[in-house]
Amino acid sequence: RDCQQADIKYLSGWKQWKRASSKSLKKVLSEVKELSSYLKLWRHDIHSIEGKFGTGIQSYFSFLRFLVLLNFIIFILMFSFVTVPTIISKYGMFNSSFAKIPPKNIDFNCTVYKPSGNKGLVYFYTYLKDLLSGTGFLQVTSLFYGYYTVDAAWIGTMRYNLPLAYLLATFAYIAVSLIWIIKRSVEGFKQNLVNAEDQFQSYCNKVFAGWDFCITDPNAARLKHHSLQYELQTDLEEERLKRKIAERTMKEKLRIYSLRIFINIIVIAVLSGCFYSIYRATVFSQEKSNVSIRHDIWTDSANLLVQYLPSMVITLANFIAPQIFSLLIRLEDYSPAFEIKMTLLRCVFVRLASIGVLLFSLWSRISCATDTCKACGYNYELYPCWESDVGQEMYKLMIFDLIIILAVTLFVDFPRKLLVTHCSCKPVQWCGLQEFGISDNVLDIIYGQTICWIGTFFSPLLPAIATVKYFIIFYVKKISLIHTCKPAARPVRASSSNFFFLLVLLIGLILAFIPLGISIAHIPSSKACGPFRSFNTSWAVVPDAILEFPKALQQILYGIASEAFAVPLFMVICLVMFYFIALAGAHKRVVEQLREQLV
Repeated sequence: RDCQQADIKYLSGWKQWKRASSKSLKKVLSEVKELSSYLKLWRHDIHSIEGKFGTGIQSYFSFLRFLVLLNFIIFILMFSFVTVPTIISKYGMFNSSFAKIPPKNIDFNCTVYKPSGNKGLVYFYTYLKDLLSGTGFLQVTSLFYGYYTVDAAWIGTMRYNLPLAYLLATFAYIAVSLIWIIKRSVEGFKQNLVNAEDQFQSYCNKVFAGWDFCITDPNAARLKHHSLQYELQTDLEEERLKRKIAERTMKEKLRIYSLRIFINIIVIAVLSGCFYSIYRATVFSQEKSNVSIRHDIWTDSANLLVQYLPSMVITLANFIAPQIFSLLIRLEDYSPAFEIKMTLLRCVFVRLASIGVLLFSLWSRISCATDTCKACGYNYELYPCWESDVGQEMYKLMIFDLIIILAVTLFVDFPRKLLVTHCSCKPVQWCGLQEFGISDNVLDIIYGQTICWIGTFFSPLLPAIATVKYFIIFYVKKISLIHTCKPAARPVRASSSNFFFLLVLLIGLILAFIPLGISIAHIPSSKACGPFRSFNTSWAVVPDAILEFPKALQQILYGIASEAFAVPLFMVICLVMFYFIALAGAHKRVVEQLREQLV
């Protein structure tokens, strides 16, 4: 330090200022980072859960916190760039106005949209029905696509292209989700790779370097003790299973593999039954809903049940199938970590593909081949504003999912706890307290997040509902975990779980983008509502916006989109990829040499 201070005297004034400002900046950043760790949402709650129930269950709650923040950012994006400009222009705030461009070469009948809003005297139960189904007074609010009929907003002299902003905001929230998930996945993958490399190294790290010497609080110390204990238990359990697998005879291996093949056949049969039930329920619901003329409490209740039939069948499939899978997986004799992964993968097919089956059923009715459909480009008679109808289905799935989670906690988990505590009957005691199923709970929130990603295009304020929903779920699950669950009999490692949760979430995002891409690029947009009513499809707004650019910029963009640019770019990307693969191989060899030297 004395040498550095002596050297500073001979530096120029600019270099002295640069060095001093660099030191100050590092200090400020360090303090901000330390402060931000204290401001983390649910920091104390998650640390407490980690100490009492292990890092595996803690990883679920950390994952839930990540989704709350992600949905809040998606809501800010959609609200700032889509909802606020529409409201400002419609109500004439800040010297603003709006323009509506009528669709060209379209029959006038296709442009009429009369949403079934409530008129006159309305009963309370009607408001409740509308709140649950997204119809009535909610249908004409900014919650759904049909509200955004503005083509261009003028704020002073500035023109705001709302259709283009709507589409770009959709791509932006998909991109933000993708980048954030990949960033977190890479961190988890690195940690997973280190843990998987050498098990002995993992023991050494825990025994000799596992303690946090900054801990001064006795409660925090106790939590850290429990956390390390759970991690060591997980390591020992995995080692025990590895030894058991290594000692298997040929006869035992043959028996296990035959059993696994038979169980996978049962799994395929269960999946097929779920998908067919969802398809039939959706078709029946679309045919029978809103056909009654009478309006009383019984008719409206029956109509609400019919509207919710696809949601109920999907939820029933999502509830029954994981229970069957969790029973079957125990017979297959996998390690705890792999057990979670396999159950998750099977449940992913049920939950995420069920949304795809629902959307396929809707699209088959929206896109038809009759003369009426040809006149408007889609089934106008049944779906004058089909985007709002899809938004309502996603809204119903979101609300029903929350209702089911709350109902299961209140009417299943807590009564079971009371029975086990106060009833000494053998069947009740045999059932015992439930374990906190990490795979089932993770699938619940990934399923909800996939609904949110698909539904945000059709219902721009759906991320706000998802944020509130996950906020409620955190406290419900925390109370349920502490008061109704027992610690897991087979501990689970957090590092592998975290990475795998994000991998499944990434699959959910990719699957969500497929129906979104089809809706934007392939299915004709509604001519009676929404910002894209002047275009054949939602994507058509992009070429239309490019035509307004200067000629030079147009030529550059067309050049980038051409094969002459794409082929060389693909070759350069391949070369860069091969370079990084070679670099990774060289680094691996160096690491192996260093490990040998250490030994």
